[in-house]
Amino acid sequence: MRLSVIDAGNFKLDGGAMFGVVPKSIWNKSIPADENNMCNFKMRCLLVEEGSRLVLIDTGMGEKQPEKWQSYYYRNGEGELKKSIRESGYDVSEVTDVILSHLHFDHCGGAVEWDPSKSFYRPVFPSARYWTHSGHYASAIHPNAREKATFLEENIQPLKEAGQLYFIDQDPHGFSEAFEFSYTDGHTEKMILTQIRYGDKKIMFGADTVPTFAHIHIPYVMSYDIAPLKSMEEKTALLDHLIREDVILFFDHDVQHEACRIVKTDRGYRAGDIGNLADFGLKF
Repeated sequence: MRLSVIDAGNFKLDGGAMFGVVPKSIWNKSIPADENNMCNFKMRCLLVEEGSRLVLIDTGMGEKQPEKWQSYYYRNGEGELKKSIRESGYDVSEVTDVILSHLHFDHCGGAVEWDPSKSFYRPVFPSARYWTHSGHYASAIHPNAREKATFLEENIQPLKEAGQLYFIDQDPHGFSEAFEFSYTDGHTEKMILTQIRYGDKKIMFGADTVPTFAHIHIPYVMSYDIAPLKSMEEKTALLDHLIREDVILFFDHDVQHEACRIVKTDRGYRAGDIGNLADFGLKF
């Protein structure tokens, strides 16, 4: 098995929205906001080569949206999905599976691109099966008022129309025992959490349950979450699992840190060892 961290670029979101009821005077010490109260976040994906399969987890927001739309999110950084995959030694045609943790635009937008020669949207990975949860797909195509702006039809329907969209809870997907999947409902309905066994180590792609090291604290829950109290319960259960099973947590949105171990102190959950995957012996 080989793991590669894929950098799909940075973007900015409102700090208050990312930290919910936690006062800025507290969260700003961990992830400082700019003059517009915007904080910088990474769109970090994970590429897993195992045998004949090349599995990508999440895709970032992509490049196809109009420049005005992109400007709302202050795109920055050198990262770009396809470029980062090439720099890792692969071609997009080699990707066999894409696990979309959920269908919010910053996690699935890079799955689809605009084909100017044919004037239509097409899947970026022509040979890949794209995996989501059937319940999550249903909520994305019939969105509630809270999530409507983040579920974009052009990110989702082209995958279905191309016959490349699969439901991980229904189909015999054939992933090896190295992959374990669980689902949460606090951030959005049936978000996929992927745990990977790498030799004698385990790594968890926790998606937006714990998007940055600052979100390890249980009350630090996004305003984007559809069920914040449920998010807190699910986060507690996840962190307990990570400690009990000695699983390394992979951050999808933390600009500085790729991963950490979790420890529990008399003041609650905290990041223990923190750094890049290489620091944990998980990347080569």
